[in-house]
Amino acid sequence: MDLEASEIVLSRSDGKEARVPLALRRGPELSALSKIQITPDHRGLLAVMTTGAEVLFEVPRFDGSDQLAGRLVVYLDQNHWSTVANAFHYPEKVTSTELVAAHRLTELVHDRQIVMPTSSAHHHETATRFDFDKRYRLGLTMLQLSRGWQVRDPLQVRRDELRSAFIDRYGLPNDRADDAVFSLAPNVLYSPHRGWSPPSPPSDFSPEVAFRWEALTEACGHIDAVLDVDRSEDGPDTGWVAKSQHFSDWLDGEPKTREQKRKAIDAWLFADLSDEIAYESAACGATVDQLRDWCLRHFAADLRHAPATGLFREVLHDRHLNKGTRWRRNDLTDMIYLSCAAGYADIVVGERHLRSILNQGLHRLGRPLRVHRHLADAVTDIEERRSNGRRGAPTVRQDGS
Repeated sequence: MDLEASEIVLSRSDGKEARVPLALRRGPELSALSKIQITPDHRGLLAVMTTGAEVLFEVPRFDGSDQLAGRLVVYLDQNHWSTVANAFHYPEKVTSTELVAAHRLTELVHDRQIVMPTSSAHHHETATRFDFDKRYRLGLTMLQLSRGWQVRDPLQVRRDELRSAFIDRYGLPNDRADDAVFSLAPNVLYSPHRGWSPPSPPSDFSPEVAFRWEALTEACGHIDAVLDVDRSEDGPDTGWVAKSQHFSDWLDGEPKTREQKRKAIDAWLFADLSDEIAYESAACGATVDQLRDWCLRHFAADLRHAPATGLFREVLHDRHLNKGTRWRRNDLTDMIYLSCAAGYADIVVGERHLRSILNQGLHRLGRPLRVHRHLADAVTDIEERRSNGRRGAPTVRQDGS
């Protein structure tokens, strides 16, 4: 698809071509995309920017087979994506150690040793930056190194974990295949429960062709949105910060023991999850008695086993128990996305404060620590695992490192 020439070019192996007019829904001056090339076997999609830069995406397989192929999943917090982007575009802003690490991560992606998925949080934080050049270079770096790998919406992951808790607790039939948290599948960035639905393929397409249509449409939209010429606006204030601050301030003034305060925080979390609990319990066929029993007796215990939600609970405890906590607008995003990543990814690189809280939560849950402060630490961890031939998380030492 040649967007600048507004035509589709179909090329055969004998060199013959057919050119079909392409009706664009918006002018090419608004898009960073110039050309999109797709091979007949649908193994990859190559997007060429108006600057000449290229983005190669892996394309999901219709048969649902495993495409990770033993690669480690490495999740970077937004500030570390900025470090990687700076390593290529503004190297003078990066320390020598992190510069070497950023280039090594790039080599590992190209050598198919790791995948570095992006999330909707990454896209939002990138798209709302004011400086176009920095926004474009950051977005381009993320697209080039993620290669189409994405993080399933953490709110959907949380719902899936709640449903699994009921299924496992009461032996209910499980008629759903487990959806991978890190995926090439189309339309995983946003849960349908957010009130958004993707465009539908033509009704006369076969299931396989419809799947390919969805995958290619989502991939093109994904690239175009991240590199949009226009900056995205911040969403509305939901009031979450004010409510969290009010609750933390109330806890600070209560003459309760730490354990009593933990129970109060669990009640706060339960209230926040109540709609999802009700929906998912009904969706998997739990009875009213089973729902009541789970809420009264098993809520906290079963959450401990939920990779993402259990860790989010631990982070929430730490933040509210820390006297004098001041809540900021992006705290909820950081907590939800990083706890999801730390629950499922092999390696996470996060900012100093939340990294410490996440590792403390992982330690309390008896899980391996996998959150690093620097890119160089992550590279060392990756190299150790590769040399030992293992994908699992590193062993936790007594000093917590």
